[in-house]
Amino acid sequence: MSSPSPVFLPVPLFSPLCNLGFALRREVFVLEQGVPAEIEHDADDFTATHIIGIDEGAVVGVLRILWKPEHAKFGRVAVAASHRGQGVGAGLIGHALEHARAAGQPRGYLESQADKTGFYARLGFVAYGEQFMDAGIPHLRMKNY
Repeated sequence: MSSPSPVFLPVPLFSPLCNLGFALRREVFVLEQGVPAEIEHDADDFTATHIIGIDEGAVVGVLRILWKPEHAKFGRVAVAASHRGQGVGAGLIGHALEHARAAGQPRGYLESQADKTGFYARLGFVAYGEQFMDAGIPHLRMKNY
């Protein structure tokens, strides 16, 4: 019997599920990618909408949405190593796009790690501008409008 698809939902800041999402972000960005712990969380976490993905009782994906006048900015997208390549990231982005549209913001924007732009391009995002460094990692700006 195959497991059901992950469930995606927004969660309140500092709720138990949100905190599990923060733990996943730390695992992916700080421990795996070497992002300094002191910059992984920032003031934007206090105003963002946090969305998690749950599969078989575990938080396996997370992202945040920052609400800007010109677009919804998706960031801090992280998927548990155990669930990569299984559609969790695509499901998170799809859910976030739907959530933003339902809130009246049809424009999506993100800053992708340069080696992940192909993933976002498959989801309808287009890279633009010059590559830049963030937390020591090359990034590109991408939009879906």
